[in-house]
Amino acid sequence: MTISIDDIKKLKSLTGVGLTDAKAALVEADGDFDKALEAMRKKGLTKAEKRGEREAREGLVDAYVHSGRIGVLVEVNCETDFVARTDDFKQLVHDIALHISAMSPEYIMTEAIPSDVEGTKRAEFTDKAASEGKPADIAGKIVEGQIKKYFAEKTLLEQPFVKNPDITVGDLIKEHISKLGENIVVRQMQRIELGVSE
Repeated sequence: MTISIDDIKKLKSLTGVGLTDAKAALVEADGDFDKALEAMRKKGLTKAEKRGEREAREGLVDAYVHSGRIGVLVEVNCETDFVARTDDFKQLVHDIALHISAMSPEYIMTEAIPSDVEGTKRAEFTDKAASEGKPADIAGKIVEGQIKKYFAEKTLLEQPFVKNPDITVGDLIKEHISKLGENIVVRQMQRIELGVSE
């Protein structure tokens, strides 16, 4: 089995690992590039989750205006000014601003949803399930599923990424955490639409 140097370089650039690790992943996958990439992504995401505990106070504020009708300001933080100045990080921040413009999330993460808002929606779904005559044990599962789906559509990190709906915005950020080697956090966002007030 021959591992091409081009495949090693390609895997290195896509995952942010060293050449030795990229070659080892290809050897382990018997030269199957896609299999090696998937294995590296899984390892990278595990590392990314550990990095998620580190403090991120550097970063960028980006602005995106769509057709003079929608404006977005977003602050995305990383750990160092060095990473904040990289093209990869700048592109990520811009992509997040573009996504916010298109998908209009109300919350950054599920933990930011006010309990009274969730409670009101839960009561609404519970009443609906009861009025449809669903048994209590089944109704509870239905309501949980509806709550999860409803708020996933309104939460930035849970939304399918507008440029690649196969992954969520949260997955996109984790991939960049793995690639850039630093914790990355969306700190705040603001979306303004012409003629629409909060």
